[in-house]
Amino acid sequence: MCGVIGMVARGAVNQDLYEGLTVLQHRGQDAAGIITYDQGQLSLRKSNGLVRDVFRTRHMMRLTGNIGIGHVRYPTAGCESSAEAQPFYVNSPYGISLAHNGNLTNTEELKEALFRTDRRHINTNSDSEVLLNILAHELSVSPHDGLERGELFSAVEQVHRRCNGAYSAVAMINGYGILAFRDPYGIRPLCFGERDTEQGPEYLIASESVALDMLGFRLVREVEPGEAIFIDMEGRVHARQCAEEPVHAPCLFEYVYLSRPDSIVDGVAVHKARLRMGERLAAKIRREWPDHDIDVIIPIPDTSRTVAMQLAYQLGVESREGFIKNRYVGRTFIMPGQAARKKSVRQKLNPIPLEFEGKNVLLVDDSVVRGTTSQQLVQLARESGARRVYLASAAPPVRYPNVYGIDMPAPEELIAHNRNEAEITAAIGVDRMIYQELSDLEAAVADGNPRIRQFDSSCFNGEYVTGGVSQEYLRGLSQARADAAREKARSDQDLEIVDVHNQA
Repeated sequence: MCGVIGMVARGAVNQDLYEGLTVLQHRGQDAAGIITYDQGQLSLRKSNGLVRDVFRTRHMMRLTGNIGIGHVRYPTAGCESSAEAQPFYVNSPYGISLAHNGNLTNTEELKEALFRTDRRHINTNSDSEVLLNILAHELSVSPHDGLERGELFSAVEQVHRRCNGAYSAVAMINGYGILAFRDPYGIRPLCFGERDTEQGPEYLIASESVALDMLGFRLVREVEPGEAIFIDMEGRVHARQCAEEPVHAPCLFEYVYLSRPDSIVDGVAVHKARLRMGERLAAKIRREWPDHDIDVIIPIPDTSRTVAMQLAYQLGVESREGFIKNRYVGRTFIMPGQAARKKSVRQKLNPIPLEFEGKNVLLVDDSVVRGTTSQQLVQLARESGARRVYLASAAPPVRYPNVYGIDMPAPEELIAHNRNEAEITAAIGVDRMIYQELSDLEAAVADGNPRIRQFDSSCFNGEYVTGGVSQEYLRGLSQARADAAREKARSDQDLEIVDVHNQA
């Protein structure tokens, strides 16, 4: 999960790109970067950290030009060093920079082909650098001296043929413009907006529509699955479908957790989708637990608040805020390392005992992944005097790894992996567990856009829409994502830094 943004304007883009990244910060808190182009000169600033920490006034002053792209990253397996902050850049041909949201599932094969056939060297472990070099190679085979639109779209066609997995990307081609493209399944979101000025129209491409809203752009439409949009230096927009058989299958987890509630993703208002999730959870409770004894419904901030509000309304039960959130602690789902996650839960959420004391409490969360947060919050509720503690999830059990850009842990670290609901209930330590049905979750989202006929629901059902996800690949991914492997990688990286300092 990352956030990307690209802009072609009539004046300086640095401030708008910065502000756009701040509202996409929820998509990645590990690193941020912006690159701009100004009359033959590139300016790049990227580093680990939040947007507000990466960019200072001196950096912003150097990011000159009326065209640029930006990125916020959260670390996926093998992608945690500052060297892998985006955008990436290659000199040949033309000079191309790229920011990417998603994950390629055939990265190793592509690396081999880039080295053996395309004669290109990859410097990092990031699949985004691989994607950039695939695009650059396909553009380099052009027989013309300059870049023509047809060749640009043909290059994206070849990217689709060679790359498997999920990718929503923005690329800046020096002196030509900005290219945006989306994988043939449209797994990760990407939208396109326009803003009128006295000098002429300006264009913005972003992962979520909230970035457009905040900067005063109107949402034109989503970038279609398999489509490429090119905005040239004069502000002319060109678009073409570059996939042979595109299929619209957006990631279902975007609506549950990843996207902001004030965004519209693939024509679906995320806020309304979450209201419908609450309605369908309430229907399940009425159907399967008609004599429930719930006294109060308490959301686990922040993503589940909309679901909990509608669930309480439908059941006729009081909804109250029972946890106060420290907003200066990051998302535990994103944090690397189980020890850091466990420590941060109590730092992040503090209970209000009077909302729990003597009551049967239904806690509502957007999803339960590792179960670490759930276990501790259930314990906090009991310590605060709750008589019984129940837990409802707006999503079904997360049983399988995600391979399309969400850094789900190794399967054995998922609390629902190889457990039935009774076993999950016991593991979390809750009196009753209520999961959303997958069919209800899909319907809650699809009701917002009937044109969506299928989703990537792979973390719930293990069915990977792109195909080509072998057990061998999943085993390798599991090894890379295990907390023990991540801790070793971080220790090795720290050791390398110490060694360099000692040599100095």
